[in-house]
Amino acid sequence: MMHYALWITMAMVIAAVLLNVYRLIRGPDAPDRVLALDTLYINAIALIILLAMTLGTRLYLEAALLIAVMGFLGTVAMAKYLKRGSVIE
Repeated sequence: MMHYALWITMAMVIAAVLLNVYRLIRGPDAPDRVLALDTLYINAIALIILLAMTLGTRLYLEAALLIAVMGFLGTVAMAKYLKRGSVIE
């Protein structure tokens, strides 16, 4: 039963990823695109964790942590760029 729940959850997260890609392409302005990228990396983390749970391995959890750190740094850099026009002062 848990196996089916994991696959259904994966399908829902993949649908969320597709909606994020749509918002990334069709976003009316830059903050909407940054928000779509932020949500996209969170969904990628969710997919990797679900894959690790499905396969029963801990190997993918380190990749999820790396994506989380890189996604956070990317979001902060884009927010600084949109606010000030440069990332490094």
